[in-house]
Amino acid sequence: MDNNHPSNSRVELHQADYRQKRRLWRKLLLLTIVIVLGALAYFGYVYLRTKGAIDQTYDNKNAVSTKSSTFDGKKKFAVLLLGTDTGAFDRTEKMGNTDTIIVAVVNPAKKKYTLMSIPRDTLAEMVGTKKFTAEKINAAYSIGGAKMAMKSVSVLINVPIKYYAVVNMGGLRKMVNGVGGVVVKPPLSFTYGGYSFKKGQKTKLNGSQALAYARMRYDDPQGDYGRQLRQRQVIISMIQHAASIKTLVNLESILNSVSNNIRTNLSFNNLMAIFQNYRSSTKNSDSDYLHGTGVYIDEASYQVMSDKELQRVSNILRSELGLEKETISNNETYQNKRNEENGFSYSSTSNQNYTIYSYNKSSSDSNDDSGED
Repeated sequence: MDNNHPSNSRVELHQADYRQKRRLWRKLLLLTIVIVLGALAYFGYVYLRTKGAIDQTYDNKNAVSTKSSTFDGKKKFAVLLLGTDTGAFDRTEKMGNTDTIIVAVVNPAKKKYTLMSIPRDTLAEMVGTKKFTAEKINAAYSIGGAKMAMKSVSVLINVPIKYYAVVNMGGLRKMVNGVGGVVVKPPLSFTYGGYSFKKGQKTKLNGSQALAYARMRYDDPQGDYGRQLRQRQVIISMIQHAASIKTLVNLESILNSVSNNIRTNLSFNNLMAIFQNYRSSTKNSDSDYLHGTGVYIDEASYQVMSDKELQRVSNILRSELGLEKETISNNETYQNKRNEENGFSYSSTSNQNYTIYSYNKSSSDSNDDSGED
């Protein structure tokens, strides 16, 4: 036998081993293809679900023309966040007053966002009415919808606002559940809606608990200002949880709550771009609020803002948007001047009456000085 040539049996064994390996590789390749196609199909399914759900929330009447570069992760922008007391605690009004009013400014250069609360009882011009009208700022949405709410807040603090999102309280509960709950540290101890909260104790809240936590006002020594603080706590925690979502299961859970509880003029493409390009901006946050003075106007309780306070808030938000500071000049500064000429004083600690004088209506219904493309 020639030892330089392998036996037929060894050749056949080698060939069989080769065929077996080839079959194994084919199976692995097939399995990989199946997995990839399955993943693509699932991602496509979720994408279509996402788009379908968000499309139902889209307000095309207040649409804003945007470019592909508008939300590129570099540009700063502002969004008006509104909360209505509908869809929860047996309240079923389709459009109510917005008891939560927050201007959110996203600043990617600083990897942060700022939440500025506007007290619901703030005296403000209703920008967009045919005749001059001054009401509590929370009435703007019920009078003229999102357009009037954006314009009225924008003129009040001289900050350009193009985008908005309104959520009802029932939607807030579902969204909190969707992100797996929120974590807060209550600034005071209280019981509301059947839930108890302990001062200074780090607490994880589900949707119903968060809703109760954010709604209580009358038992808070700071009144609506205390409620604003707790609302900002819930929103900040919700943003942090949403930004850390790793699985599609969480995403789908959130989507289940979206379509019937949110209205926004940010399109699907806008929201996807913000989610993809601005996640680093959720790392840090600042929160503040307009500090008002309680007054009576025709025996109704209002909050009026001094020129100094309006200017302070305007400067903060314009700076975050990369805009130059401008001196506030609007209905509110005009009313302050007339009232101070007639004896009103912001330094007084007594309850004062405040008069609304006839005002030359604002001719500017929009402010596009946003620093955005």
